[in-house]
Amino acid sequence: MTSPQESAVLEAIYQALRTLNEERGPAEQIAIGPDTCLFGEGSVLDSLSLVSVIVDLETSVSDQFGRAISLTDDKAMSRDPVPFTDVSALKTYILELLA
Repeated sequence: MTSPQESAVLEAIYQALRTLNEERGPAEQIAIGPDTCLFGEGSVLDSLSLVSVIVDLETSVSDQFGRAISLTDDKAMSRDPVPFTDVSALKTYILELLA
């Protein structure tokens, strides 16, 4: 069963991706779901789009949970795989940061 915190984090990720979609043309829309690839081979985002999503997400999660998080610190970048591979991996990482 999904916890309220897990649902809120997932919704924050989806909202950041929807915001990105608002800036893209009809042919460039990103399909949003738990398996959406964010980084690496098969990624739907270029580096600038990924940074935009991360910044939106850090702000949203910090506002919603009252705790500042950093998704691009050394801890995140030294993980294998990095927590940006897909939406599910990113959700799991954010939940770890909030724990």
